[in-house]
Amino acid sequence: MKRTVREFKADNLTDLAAALTYYGVLAIFPAVIALISIVGLIGHSATQPLISNLGKLAPGPGQQVFTNAIQGLQRSRGSAGVLFFVGIAGALWSASSYVAAFMRASNAIYDIDEGRPFWMTIPVRLAVTVVMVVLLAFSAFAVVVTGGLAGQVGNLFGVGGTAVTVWDIAKWPVLLLVVGFMFSILYWAAPNVKQPGFRWISPGGVVAVAIWVIASGLFALYVAGFSSYNKTYGALAGVIIFLVWLWLSNVAILLGAEFNAELERGRRIEAGQPAEKEPFVQPRREPARATR
Repeated sequence: MKRTVREFKADNLTDLAAALTYYGVLAIFPAVIALISIVGLIGHSATQPLISNLGKLAPGPGQQVFTNAIQGLQRSRGSAGVLFFVGIAGALWSASSYVAAFMRASNAIYDIDEGRPFWMTIPVRLAVTVVMVVLLAFSAFAVVVTGGLAGQVGNLFGVGGTAVTVWDIAKWPVLLLVVGFMFSILYWAAPNVKQPGFRWISPGGVVAVAIWVIASGLFALYVAGFSSYNKTYGALAGVIIFLVWLWLSNVAILLGAEFNAELERGRRIEAGQPAEKEPFVQPRREPARATR
């Protein structure tokens, strides 16, 4: 872990986390439009559970960024079908920009150049994006819909209220596993590095999820009890808090990627590879060499 922190600083990953935050903002709000479209198809009663559960993810006033978007877009739920396709198309393209930025950050972590041409990286970007959108849709479905399903199943067995309570607790570890799986996909597909095989949950994914949960909790406590965001930023406080939280989330993701890279470096050093060799991994595709 010490080597991970040292390399994290050397690779200037806090700056790259800021770039990922920018692309993340571009990706999130089209995704919110798509999510509202799904909510509009399900019905008005699904909106409030979505809002309340978002409050458990985003810290403090940052929840308002989502809440305002949900309540505003809910008025147009009559055109949910149109919004759905517009939102999905926008989310796919915008989120693919986030994946492209993460690919560049991953190559910086592994100290390797991007050797894949654009006709190889674009399909990777879009494929990863589609998988991410599907997993996010599954997560949204789990948050919004499954509480009612748990209640109905519980009623069949005469334990309706208990079933809902159990699921309200159990769904969060399930969602964290989904998040860890999403991180593992990014760590496997993004860098121009030959991988021995895909791991459903990688060590870096576990580290990233743990740091993300802890950082989000501590930041929420700070916002609630000690910060002066409202005094400093006024009406923009919610937006600023949301952006800081998103930046912390990207720092956690990149730290997990760095942890995976340093584990691989350690394995290769133990196998006899010189510690100073850079890049220390084999590329999926060798970068094109300039010719004279």
